[in-house]
Amino acid sequence: MSREDRSSAMSRLKIAIVLLVGASGGLIAFQSGANTVGMLAATVSGLLLGVLLTWYLTWIMR
Repeated sequence: MSREDRSSAMSRLKIAIVLLVGASGGLIAFQSGANTVGMLAATVSGLLLGVLLTWYLTWIMR
């Protein structure tokens, strides 16, 4: 696997982690019966947590 392929795959994996955590927050809010604003807030919070998680995982893997 070339360096470019590895970098591209890692970028896609990072994006997938962020989206998965963000969607999870929104789905949990939906299941708990939150209104639209609550669901949006949970999704945005999940996305931010996903970014932090991805940064942390990248940091410890170095």
